[in-house]
Amino acid sequence: QVQLVESGGGLVQPGGSLRLACAASGIFEIYSMGWYRQAPGKQRELVAVITSGGRTNYADSVKGRFTISRDNANNTMYLQMHSLKPEDTAVYYCNADVRPSGAFYTYAYWGQGTQVTVSA
Repeated sequence: QVQLVESGGGLVQPGGSLRLACAASGIFEIYSMGWYRQAPGKQRELVAVITSGGRTNYADSVKGRFTISRDNANNTMYLQMHSLKPEDTAVYYCNADVRPSGAFYTYAYWGQGTQVTVSA
């Protein structure tokens, strides 16, 4: 069974940094991975994505401040966040396109989310 587990969220002051991690477990092949976030009363939005080959794309609101990366050998993805702002406060979710062992198709899997709060 494929599982995604996020870690690294917490409370940080404006201007601070946090590093999120998403660990995938199970027997599978992972394609693209990404981070999404959802603030209270808002729709879930894309933060950053990374392909299996390492190509990245970011939301305009986080460009230059966030960096997405992945360790394919350990099936782990990271989001390094710098210069955090109060508007970055949200639940951050890990997403991955995965082909489970024995499956013909890929499926989208989500983690349970980790809270990031930016406040003085």
